[in-house]
Amino acid sequence: MCRLFALHAGPDPVPATFWLLDAPDSLAAQSHRNPDGAGIGAFDADGSPRVDKQPLAAYDDTDFATDARTLESTTFVAHVRYASTGALTPENTHPFVQDGRLFAHNGVVLGLDALDARLDELGAADLVHGDTDSERVFALVTAEIRRTGGDVGAGLTTALRWVAAELPVFALNVVLATRDDVWALRLPATHRLFVLERDGDVAQSPLDARSPRIRAHAPALAGERSVVVASEPMDGEDGWRALVPGELVRVDKDLRVTSSFPVPDGLTHLVTLADLGHHLGHHAASSQAPSGGAE
Repeated sequence: MCRLFALHAGPDPVPATFWLLDAPDSLAAQSHRNPDGAGIGAFDADGSPRVDKQPLAAYDDTDFATDARTLESTTFVAHVRYASTGALTPENTHPFVQDGRLFAHNGVVLGLDALDARLDELGAADLVHGDTDSERVFALVTAEIRRTGGDVGAGLTTALRWVAAELPVFALNVVLATRDDVWALRLPATHRLFVLERDGDVAQSPLDARSPRIRAHAPALAGERSVVVASEPMDGEDGWRALVPGELVRVDKDLRVTSSFPVPDGLTHLVTLADLGHHLGHHAASSQAPSGGAE
């Protein structure tokens, strides 16, 4: 399955170096398990988002997969894709950018005709440039944020409740980032998502969080507080906490972490792995199965 990663470094930008698919076993072996693209997003000093992404497997684009990417920002988002819907194109590669925000998704949402119709109603169809469920969900979130006058939390909650009530969902784990805030959702229990709060008084070492698919190294965070969100606990760091199914976490610019449960009634149409295979085919089902790289 896809892998999500987000880092909040606090109010001041810090440099961080990222590697994607930096695995203890061979690069080719790992990239064959998540072969469909990878990307990193951050924010420039003026708050403008920047994204470096490629719709290619590591074994087809070794320079991108193995070269260090040095960025400076307050918040970062990284994603390694195993496609369930959408061709291997730049438009379908995460993270996505809309209205100055970054977004990445792990899971599958069905009923895209109904979602497209809703986007038409909200005047947001022009936000979609690819053919993934992920970008469409982000467009719905963006449309609802616009309708609330820029309130990210309210818009995100409204969008999530509509998706939960109206669409078949296998998993909707997401991260959404602005220069000042990171939001992370685990819905439902299908895939895990973790948060790590690094206490600067305790964590005197630089951030060096590593998994088989994503590595983040930030020497500037030695002795500084930071918060990390990831699809799996990453080596080199202690204190990971699994989000409760349905939990939405917000990390603000002062690194305060708060939780809410925007979909208290859960999903109306919960999709099983067998359903995915029936509707989207074997590849989509295998992209979400534990054997495809789950925890």
